Order: sequence, then structure tokens, then C-alpha cells
Amino acid sequence: MIKITPAEIKTVAQYIYDISGIHLDSSKAYLFETRLSSIAEEHGCKSYSELHQQAKRDPAKAIERKIINAISTNETLFFRDKNPFELLKHKILPEIIDARAPRSPGMKTNIRIWSAAASTGQELYSIAITIKELIKNDPAYNFTLLGTDISDDAISQASYGKYNKFEIERGLDQRVLRQYFTLFGNTWKIKDEIRAMVNFRKFNLMQPFTGLGKFDIIFCRNVAIYFTLEDRKRLFNKIADALADDGFLLIGSTESLSGVCPQFIPKRHLRSIFYQKKA
Repeated sequence: MIKITPAEIKTVAQYIYDISGIHLDSSKAYLFETRLSSIAEEHGCKSYSELHQQAKRDPAKAIERKIINAISTNETLFFRDKNPFELLKHKILPEIIDARAPRSPGMKTNIRIWSAAASTGQELYSIAITIKELIKNDPAYNFTLLGTDISDDAISQASYGKYNKFEIERGLDQRVLRQYFTLFGNTWKIKDEIRAMVNFRKFNLMQPFTGLGKFDIIFCRNVAIYFTLEDRKRLFNKIADALADDGFLLIGSTESLSGVCPQFIPKRHLRSIFYQKKA
């Protein structure tokens, strides 16, 4: 494994920040070495400085994409933390459905949900399954479910909806597994009825939210912890603009918006906290 020098840590960390917004400090030498060493060796680089220069000179940005895929933390599981999905099922969705109820017969209730750090798709598929369990196949409701992530590899897997035994066993009970997944050899694939409900695309949260539109519910969990305080402030200000005035924001169980975005106020329901914009 190629060892990284203190000077290289500073240079490569700045490069990673510039292309992804992920903030890494000098204590993360092990992370650079374990995640980037194989990329450096693949491209014949004897140091991380060489890898950095090759990445900057690569017009196709293939090395940049490999670095983002390697450095991104795609730690996720189905129905992660449980409580947000109970909150979604028993409070948020009923309130949004009621607020968006059609005023005329025959009209549809349109609801948009965004998983802003979708990783390999488990969160958005968990949201889709929660919706399916709640409203079945009622044609009166039209849901648009968007999942975004900065990693090409993560988006590719999420779009395909195929998971190995380890990924499946993290968060899924047997009833949900049998009902919404199909076994293919040693892997499980999400059924078409759930896959058809969602859409995934690559997106960098540090960039402007141009073209995303407004959402009724936004999940932005366990990603802002990798950003600086100033970048968190910018991110959640943009999220506030992208959220409907009566919409709901859910963040990670260990995260807080205190001192980050005064536009949001925390609210509690049972054991869960969610955020809404100030009236």
C-alpha cells in the first residue's frame, strides 16, 4: 500500500473537497491510503501527488469519478434507525396526504419526496415500501420519489435495485423481503412494482439546486456530517428553498440544525424529531 505524506494529505484533501464538498482533515491518513491506494496503483502512480495530477489532467474525469466513488461513505441499510419510517407512515404521510387532498373529484394527489443522499438506494426503497404499505394501489395518489448521490457506483446499484445477502439482512424482516424482493442466485432484486416508483440521478449537494423543483418531504440524513459548518449552513438554506412551506425535513438521529439553519424549527412526535420551516 502506498503511504501518504502530510503534504499530500493537505493537497488531496483540498482536491476532494473541491470536487465533492467532503471535508477530510490530517487525521484521515488511513482513509486516503485504504481507499485511494488501489486507484493510484491501477494508474501506475507511485505517490498520491501523481494520482492528484493525473486526475486533474484527465479530460474524461474518469479518475475523479473513481476517487469520489472510493471516498464516499455508502454506509446504509433498509429502514435505517426505524423511527423515521414509523414517523413517515403514521404522521408525515397522513398529514401531507390530507393537506394535498384534491379539491375536485377525479383529481390526483401529487406528492414529491427527495432522498438527498440516497447512496445505494436502501433509504428510497424503504420510503417506497412504506408508501406501498400505507396506500396500497390507490390511483388517487401520485408519488414522485427522487434519490440523488454524488457516487456513480452508488447510483448504478440503486437504479438496478440488486443487493447481496449481507445488504438484504440489514434492516429487512422476512415478510417485507418475500413481498417486495425476488431471489436471483445469491442476490435479491427489488420487484418492479417498487422499482417503478423511484428515480435516481447523480447530484452534488454543493451545487445549485437548479431544476429540482419543490418537495413535500426531504430526507437528508447522515451526509452533512461530512461537511464544514459553513457548507452545512449553505446546504440547509438551499434545502429550505426546495421544501414546500408545510413540508417535512428529516435528518440523521445524531444531527441537529441548531446554529445551522434558523429557517427550520424542530418538532417531536413520539420518539422522533423532524423539522419544518417557520411560519
